[in-house]
Amino acid sequence: MSFVILNGELIKREQATIDIEDRGYQFGDGVYEVVRVYNGKLFTGDEHLQRLEKSAASIGMQIPFPVEQLKDQLVQLIDKNKLTLGTVYLQFTRGISPRKHPFPPENVKTTFVAYTREAGRPEEKMLQGVKAIITEDIRWLRCDIKSLNLLGNLLANQKAAEAGCDEAVLHRDGLVTEGSHSNISIVKGGKVQTHPANQFILNGISRKVMLAICEREGISVIEETFTVDELLKADEVFLTGTTVEVMPIVEIDGKQVGDGQPGQLTRKLQEWFKLEIEAQCGSL
Repeated sequence: MSFVILNGELIKREQATIDIEDRGYQFGDGVYEVVRVYNGKLFTGDEHLQRLEKSAASIGMQIPFPVEQLKDQLVQLIDKNKLTLGTVYLQFTRGISPRKHPFPPENVKTTFVAYTREAGRPEEKMLQGVKAIITEDIRWLRCDIKSLNLLGNLLANQKAAEAGCDEAVLHRDGLVTEGSHSNISIVKGGKVQTHPANQFILNGISRKVMLAICEREGISVIEETFTVDELLKADEVFLTGTTVEVMPIVEIDGKQVGDGQPGQLTRKLQEWFKLEIEAQCGSL
């Protein structure tokens, strides 16, 4: 038996129902986060919840709980479900209201749901690396908001799945932005290069952890756009994300990246990232 949170109340999953006129269901009018859990503890939980608040503010919506109170609820949910290794998904929508495009009256309450899921670390893929394809970025122009509007991401990721790949690398007019569900970086001459944190990408929490590691370890970082051609000529390519941590890409559109093996710097970043996890959540 599993439990979920519905509007701040911890209940059995089978008891949770959402009204058909919830604006998240009808418009995708809401925001969400996915937080990693290791050893029953939230990893970078504060950072995820702060980003949730920022995303909500960007669409004119207010989260009705302070970050600490929201965090306490998620910890209770993790404990109730006895989750050791996995994720917590949480989302807020603008609430239940007759279907009209303008925002509902201010007295309409947001809808809050959260649930847990068991998920192991993708250790084999992290060791061997994954394959990716390149496809056009057809999403809207506010990708910095972690909204429920993910159709563009889904279509890109489906292309990757149909090609037998794990990720789709997105580009706008030849400039690489990010993956369909991850941030992407390249390594050239020992330097890490990644798209700047603007409206064209989601500023990933794992991306920020990676950048902090690079600064601490003296790894040069260039936060500038790079082209598809530069991507294909990179020494190393890797993804960062909540569920993938630091994931090497070894093949793109059937072309080998570097020598076809995860690169040395990517390997170091994986180890340093693991240490960050263990510092917050205990030994893996």
